[in-house]
Amino acid sequence: MASFRQVAKRFVLGPPVRSDRMGETLLPKRLALPVFASDPLSSVTYATQEILLILSLGGLAVLHLAPWVGLGVVLLLVVVVASYRQVVHAYPSGGGSYEVAARNLSRNSSLVVAAALMVDYVMTVAVSVAAGVDNLVSAVPALYPSRVWVAVGGVVLLVAVNLRGARESGRAFSVPTYLFVASMGLTVVVGLVQAAVGQPPVAESAGWGIRPEQTDLTGIALVFLLLRAFASGCTALAGVEAISNGVPAFRRPKERNAGRTMLIMGGLAIGLFSGVTALAAVAGVRVAENPCDLIGFPGDCRSSGQRTVIAQLAAAVFGDGSVMFYVVQAAAALILVLAANTAFNGFPMLGSLLAQRRYLPRQLHTRGDRLAHSNGVIVLGVVSAMLIASFGGSVTALIQLYIVGVFASFTLCQLGMVRHWNHELRRGEGNRGRIHRARLINAVGALLTATVLCVVLATKFTHGAYLVVLAIPLLFLLMRGIHRHYRQVRRELEPDSGELPSPSRVHAVVLVSAVHKPTLRALAFARATRPDTLTALTVEVDDADTHLLRSEWERLGIDFPLEVVESPYREITRPLVRRIKELRRSGPRDLVCVYISDYVVGHWWEGLLHNQSALRLTWRLRFEPGVAVVSVPWQLDSSHRRDVDREHHPPGHVRRGLTR
Repeated sequence: MASFRQVAKRFVLGPPVRSDRMGETLLPKRLALPVFASDPLSSVTYATQEILLILSLGGLAVLHLAPWVGLGVVLLLVVVVASYRQVVHAYPSGGGSYEVAARNLSRNSSLVVAAALMVDYVMTVAVSVAAGVDNLVSAVPALYPSRVWVAVGGVVLLVAVNLRGARESGRAFSVPTYLFVASMGLTVVVGLVQAAVGQPPVAESAGWGIRPEQTDLTGIALVFLLLRAFASGCTALAGVEAISNGVPAFRRPKERNAGRTMLIMGGLAIGLFSGVTALAAVAGVRVAENPCDLIGFPGDCRSSGQRTVIAQLAAAVFGDGSVMFYVVQAAAALILVLAANTAFNGFPMLGSLLAQRRYLPRQLHTRGDRLAHSNGVIVLGVVSAMLIASFGGSVTALIQLYIVGVFASFTLCQLGMVRHWNHELRRGEGNRGRIHRARLINAVGALLTATVLCVVLATKFTHGAYLVVLAIPLLFLLMRGIHRHYRQVRRELEPDSGELPSPSRVHAVVLVSAVHKPTLRALAFARATRPDTLTALTVEVDDADTHLLRSEWERLGIDFPLEVVESPYREITRPLVRRIKELRRSGPRDLVCVYISDYVVGHWWEGLLHNQSALRLTWRLRFEPGVAVVSVPWQLDSSHRRDVDREHHPPGHVRRGLTR
């Protein structure tokens, strides 16, 4: 029977997929939209709220400016979506901002973009899942004390679904994504129609007051507050670049399908964000970072959280506790958790590309059973869960670390695209009018995103953004170090000439702990290689055991001597390594082959019952030049009893041991 581990793995992941079925995993537009666009669509649920949170620091007097701040975010979103559509068509091979910077700027610029994107993907998962749990808590307040564990559980669920492959995750997430678009669209339309007929919805917080933290808001202080609100509202742009990173995942024609999907995504995100911001202003929504700052807040502000903007709007439009209220809350919670799926597609693809170019460990380039980049999915899930736990699942705390990486990559990408179009103009190919228009779009995009990056750094640095500013250079240096290591290894492994170097002599060393079948097999294997010398070594830890070993050796009539290495301090590894070094020093071009018997057992707990000294010895000998370790397996009966289908399941565990 298959092991429990294999049964659980197949239950979670499903059956493995052959490599030649890669084409079946490509996404049509209807599945690509929920896979790649759930992040920018989900930002509708918290981008408006973040604007109101910052403006509330100035009290009720400045809340009327929220629609104007939202308008600035919308204009920036239009420019960025148009800019990244240019990236999709210019670089359909994928890689997005990283590929643009690598081709048109410098290697260091591309690594800065890659580091910024990786930080952004981690923050996307943390912020999206935490915000989703907040919306769930708004509907079910009893979950408030357990919100961190609920958030971590959401990350685990996302990891499991994404390990099944992009197509499977697209099918699983398509219904919640389209449900969110429909329910939020209905909320906005119904609410604005009510306002148009003279019965505007009224939020539960419309009559509350706010204790302002900043009372003197004139001149520079007011501008700075508006800039902070604008920077927080720019979270609506998070994930816009994901489609440009994942163009290879689309069905053919890839760039056309990806471009149309990005256009649909941009239209939905702009429409929903504009509608929610306008409706929040009409309904008089009030929010504050600390509910105790709200004058008139019901209940104990120290032990309960405030409802989100989406929850207040749904209650005002459809009625508190109505069916549609819970539908909107469920859809918002689901889309926020699933918004992390954008990162779970972007991060593994970027990690695979960087690993292929030797900037990250090679393990991130390999695909799992379901043709997904499984290692990248797992790494992203683990880091995001740790971040959520570290910040207590607080969206307000996590949001301060957000979008710094986004706008750093935006800016460098747009600068790279400007250089790309300059190269196209110098080549004199293509429609010059179209190229000039594309260059203008990217130039405006670069100017705007660079301005926003400066604003974000200035307004969020002391509120936590400094952590991201530190993380990006550290990741940059890490990738440079990994690349330097791979380059050095490759240089060392290059042969000096076409000839294969041969050792002068080969010394075979068989380690003996007892005279039993595994030892005799190791001796037979060593003799079959016809070495120049053959030595049997044992370590004298106990005089009586060594005497019995010698007697059994002589009784069986083994035709070469057994050498005993003394160990007054009862060590095994150090005396053996010292003796093997002596054999190696007899000739600088000699090779020493050390034969160790391996025990193949059927269960992991059986391996714990055997001495692990051979594992330590094998690890120690790996660092000795001119020494090779040969494993001679011996299958115990328990390994034969396992009914394992070796075509689909790995064999039993291997445990090395010099048993006595």
